[in-house]
Amino acid sequence: MQHTNSSLAVGRPEFQDLQAQALADNGDVELAWQTALSGDVQSALARVSGHFAIGLVQSSGRIVLAVDRFAVHSMCYRVKDGQLQFASRADQLAEAKPRIDPQAIFDYLYFHAIPSPRTIYQDVYRLPPAHFALFENGQLHIAAYWVPHFQEEKRSADLEELKSEFLATVREAVKREIVDARPACFLSGGTDSSTVAGMATSVTEATVDTYSIGFDAQGYDEMEFARIAARHFKTRHHEYYVTPNDLLRHIPQVAAHFDQPFGNSSALPAYCCAKLAREDGVNKLLAGDGGDELFGGNTRYAKQRVFGWYATVPRMLRTTVLEPLLSNRYAKAVPGMSKAASYVEQARVPIPDRLQMYNLIMRLGPSEVLTPSFLESIDAALPLQLQREVWNTPPACSSLNRELAFDWRFTLAESDLPKVMGATALAGIDVGFPMLDSRLLEFSLNLPTTYKLKGLKLRWLFKEALRSFLPHEIISKKKQGFGLPFGIWTASTPALLSLARESLEGLAARKIVRGDFVKSLLHERLTEHPGYYGEMIWILMMLEHWLRAKAPEYCVDN
Repeated sequence: MQHTNSSLAVGRPEFQDLQAQALADNGDVELAWQTALSGDVQSALARVSGHFAIGLVQSSGRIVLAVDRFAVHSMCYRVKDGQLQFASRADQLAEAKPRIDPQAIFDYLYFHAIPSPRTIYQDVYRLPPAHFALFENGQLHIAAYWVPHFQEEKRSADLEELKSEFLATVREAVKREIVDARPACFLSGGTDSSTVAGMATSVTEATVDTYSIGFDAQGYDEMEFARIAARHFKTRHHEYYVTPNDLLRHIPQVAAHFDQPFGNSSALPAYCCAKLAREDGVNKLLAGDGGDELFGGNTRYAKQRVFGWYATVPRMLRTTVLEPLLSNRYAKAVPGMSKAASYVEQARVPIPDRLQMYNLIMRLGPSEVLTPSFLESIDAALPLQLQREVWNTPPACSSLNRELAFDWRFTLAESDLPKVMGATALAGIDVGFPMLDSRLLEFSLNLPTTYKLKGLKLRWLFKEALRSFLPHEIISKKKQGFGLPFGIWTASTPALLSLARESLEGLAARKIVRGDFVKSLLHERLTEHPGYYGEMIWILMMLEHWLRAKAPEYCVDN
């Protein structure tokens, strides 16, 4: 824990202030921060990029907290007895008998993580991405120092020029990350990780090590694509196949490592991958996170564009013909009309509200999952309220760019980056994110929207630029997530099912979830749709194991 008498600086900031950057280059990062933030803090932070977190105690007694634009590094804080306390982890600020925030538990069930500024602990908060805090004379002020400003047609739309600039920017970003480090990369076989691995081979004479995770489950394994990339770029390739036994062995350990409940199921295989690299003597891995979110690569971007087309239908036709015809239970029951009815139902709801239609806890129904006493202690509308605030943050821009900025917060900063940071830290290894380099971010902000999503073609410029660099099989492959076949394995592995049952019954004993829901989930729904309901079992199980490690006495009625 850091109090008001000491500073904390992590990460690798990049200062526009030349004097500050010179100090950082010489290893005096704290003095660099003191120099850079000697004047107006908000404007000074807007000129700092890179990945960092800072808790700076200044000679005047003022304290400055800040995190980078993607919150790659975290900064948590609380005010106690008129003093500001801060730390990298929320659990470092918790009381000996921690006070758990029920609203944070609901946020976790909604997002599968607890988005900033809330944490699992009452009175402990976490800075959102690109935010800073000033504590002076007993007063705490928190604000954003940067928001995305998309200049959608600012750059030249010349394709060849943009392709060359993109490739050079990616190459330099990778090169910066492997300075003084043995070159090694996560390699899933997707376009991002393959690009990072390939660029690594082009900027170093050393042999690049690549590390991949596989699953012996149909529809979940991408190892063959990883092998294609490894052969193409001549990397020294390492593979590990995760098994149900790995889950039984590592679930309590992974759950307890995070400073608050964390439900991204890819954290465990990411840990296994990082652990393999660490045992091989690697100290740092490069990850490909960010390419989808900066350049329009997630399938939902195309899906939401299709829903956006509904607004182009004349209003009279929508309100007098289509909606009365399709918005009733009879239309939904007719095979030929059900898809059209579903389309209209979803298209009528604006983003981000539309996302609730796909949200697991909201589809199941909070009252079906959670006990009445727990529901009395939370506001189920708050997660959507936060989503709306984030959605409306960027100034005027295209719908696609608004989706990207939304995902920079909820997909990257609150889920994917904490997953990789947590998994690698548990394995004792460092990680770099070249796809989130500040120069690539700037390139994305100024890229014409049509070069991100061209019609329904995902990250069009990205793929066009890499078409002669990546193997054809990887460029043309369908998008596939780095999913864990937990539901399938749980339904077919007695020991895993037993662990799941015992874990969920623990949550029922804490009066968080309903006992009848636990029985239905494990004995009926899991069998009906293991992939879908396995996700709910996973997030509930990880919550219980975190509580056992960090707040074993917690119960709703206490």
